Amino acid sequence: MSTRERSGCPISLSLELIGDRWTLLIIRDLVFAGKRHFREFLQSDEGISSRTLAERLQTLQDEGILTRSDDPTHGLKAIYRLTEAGIDLLPVLATLGAWGSKHRKADEDLARIAMELATGGEPALERMKEQLRKEHLG
Repeated sequence: MSTRERSGCPISLSLELIGDRWTLLIIRDLVFAGKRHFREFLQSDEGISSRTLAERLQTLQDEGILTRSDDPTHGLKAIYRLTEAGIDLLPVLATLGAWGSKHRKADEDLARIAMELATGGEPALERMKEQLRKEHLG
């Protein structure tokens, strides 16, 4: 996945990084499902391939959206965590979730969570960001 910049437009620049089918789903799993390991991401309902997952995780590391560290409990596993830049994508996820809940046939429980987060406004987003900082940044 190339992140070569084609213009200075902030929307274009953002889409070059997170505009593919998989990247926001990986971030969603970090944020909402608490996934931290490669195999956990592979188990998502959407069925990402291991090659695509590895490429996206590497790009997200290279771009400063997440970090990768060795898992102290298992020598062959790595733990993925969001950076502050990754945590700052929470409003994007909330807005997309609210839109999908309104305009697509979304799961009712997941739609409720998305709508609560989106309608809670900045205070709800900040509370969740603070929780993510504790979980991912230490």
